[in-house]
Amino acid sequence: MNILVVGGAGYIGSHTVRLLNQAGHNAIVLDNLSTGFKAAVPDNELIVGDMRDRTLVESVLRKHSVDAVMHFAAFALVGESVVEPAKYYQNNVVATLELLEAMRACDVKRMVFSSTCATYGVPDKIPITEQTQQAPCNPYGFTKLVIERTLDDYAAAYGFGFAALRYFNAAGASPAGGIGEDHDPESHLIPIVLQVALGQRANISIYGDDWPTPDGSCVRDYIHVDDLGDAHLRALERLEFGSGIKVNLGTGNGYSVHQIIDACREVTGCQIPAEVGPRRAGDPPALVADASQAFEQLGWDPKYKDPKAIIETAWAWHQANPTGYPK
Repeated sequence: MNILVVGGAGYIGSHTVRLLNQAGHNAIVLDNLSTGFKAAVPDNELIVGDMRDRTLVESVLRKHSVDAVMHFAAFALVGESVVEPAKYYQNNVVATLELLEAMRACDVKRMVFSSTCATYGVPDKIPITEQTQQAPCNPYGFTKLVIERTLDDYAAAYGFGFAALRYFNAAGASPAGGIGEDHDPESHLIPIVLQVALGQRANISIYGDDWPTPDGSCVRDYIHVDDLGDAHLRALERLEFGSGIKVNLGTGNGYSVHQIIDACREVTGCQIPAEVGPRRAGDPPALVADASQAFEQLGWDPKYKDPKAIIETAWAWHQANPTGYPK
């Protein structure tokens, strides 16, 4: 299939592009490089542009006879979304609506959408199933929920087929090397801890130690980025016009911030000093997936279930690329 990967030069997008190519698909990447990197994808596959440019998007869809779109392009910093909500509504909602209208104009009606566990907000019980009430507690999560609801309506009215994949915490790097995680500013726990191990930070700050969790720090479900990419490929094969798939992507295992720091110490052999700071606005205390529906509907079962195995791939990337991609 010819797949337009919007935001394909970013972290999860670039890993999925590699898997698409390995599976024999033709990936065309559209990315404005606001957070993505040219070096993360093959040069011949990258079109530098914005999904809000209707003329460009429609020309790409027609020129490449695109069969389906994978949509990764979003701002995804919880804390930033609280203080700059307009930025998130403009990019994550308004720009996505422009993308959907370009697709509709070109009769491209299949999309795999990067959603998030942040649509659930603070869940009433753990693990989180797809039937858990979606009540986002930050603008980032709400923007993703808006697009999920939009896709429901596009499926009913225009015959779109879609999958909304609700990620838990993406982590790790391709074990084949060459691509990995590089954000500016870095907001994900594992790469921040590894930056301490590399001597690039003095310590790791823990956002609160009084959460209602076993050790007082936030608990998250960490999923390897290649496992996320694999789920996208499986969802692509199961899209049906006029209906949608909505599933959680996680391992079903929750690990606290303290546990992840300890695992990074074990993998790297470094002490990694840590200090406790104030809570971060918009953070739920625990997010752990029940991903049984992803197995039932997609046949998806993550390969990386031990956080140390995930961290080992991340550590290899950061050691080989201590400053990330060429800037």
